[in-house]
Amino acid sequence: MRLAPLFAAVAAAAALAACSQPAADKAPAAPAEPRALAGVDLDQPLRVLGTEPFWAVEITATGLTYSGVDRPEQKAANPGPALQGTVAIWTTETEAKTPLVVTLTATDCSDGMSDRTYPLTARVEIGGESLTGCAAAVAAIEKAGESGRVE
Repeated sequence: MRLAPLFAAVAAAAALAACSQPAADKAPAAPAEPRALAGVDLDQPLRVLGTEPFWAVEITATGLTYSGVDRPEQKAANPGPALQGTVAIWTTETEAKTPLVVTLTATDCSDGMSDRTYPLTARVEIGGESLTGCAAAVAAIEKAGESGRVE
């Protein structure tokens, strides 16, 4: 019978696999802690915006999109933020190979045009230009009124 050696090899491999992964001893992986800054979950869609000139950066899980009045829209991959205390920094490059750095700081911010107060202050460097503005979660901005705190 030629099946006996094959069966023995399969049984031995199954026994080794079962021994190498004791199910009762392995704890389930803990869920990753959300990355947050000033109470803003950085893993949710964010909007970074500024005035004079009007510009914005939308940050989603899949990418960053920079746009503005009289400015071409530019898209970039989202490498995720580097967190350093009260600062989060995204460093990437647009599809046009333009460097894009978005820095958010946990400091209240006013956009200068509305009566809103945002939880994050922003600095965006794109190409050779440096822009300042404010940021918050997209959902918080969309539900906020025309004045008051964006939460």
